[in-house]
Amino acid sequence: MKTRGTTILAIRHKGHTVIAGDGQVTLQSSIIKHHARKVRRIFNDKIIVGFAGTAADALNLSEQLEAKLERYNGNLMRAAVELARDWRTDKYLRRLEAVMVAVDDTRMFLISGNGDVIEPDDGLIGIGSGGVAAQAAAAALVNNTDLEARRIAEEAMTIAASLCIYTNQQITVEEL
Repeated sequence: MKTRGTTILAIRHKGHTVIAGDGQVTLQSSIIKHHARKVRRIFNDKIIVGFAGTAADALNLSEQLEAKLERYNGNLMRAAVELARDWRTDKYLRRLEAVMVAVDDTRMFLISGNGDVIEPDDGLIGIGSGGVAAQAAAAALVNNTDLEARRIAEEAMTIAASLCIYTNQQITVEEL
């Protein structure tokens, strides 16, 4: 059985950084959970991660990232690069099915098992089934309103939930 879903949106705007995630978990054609928490703080609450994919895999990757952060004294860029390298080359890790967004007070990265460590040009990253819709809505709101980052994330996630059947409006937002 294949689990689907999740929308994660990261925004850096007006000196604030937020990650928002929906709460829906879908198994085949059924919604089996409405209030999953897919966004969390790690490394003494200095880093926020959001993940899309299999929950156990995503939590494992979150723990792996936190271990790298410990090893590299909280340097998110170095930790992200090392995690992506291990994820791509390690026999066990490369089977994990997830994508992750990680942010600190200055950096924002999309990290994948393909070895990707991508820092966006515009301070926006959307991942998961509704990620493109959420990112597009956020871009429009950033460029055409005076809303703060948190409010943009909430509105963009609501828009994504109205378009993506694997995304709901039970939104978790963490802010730095």
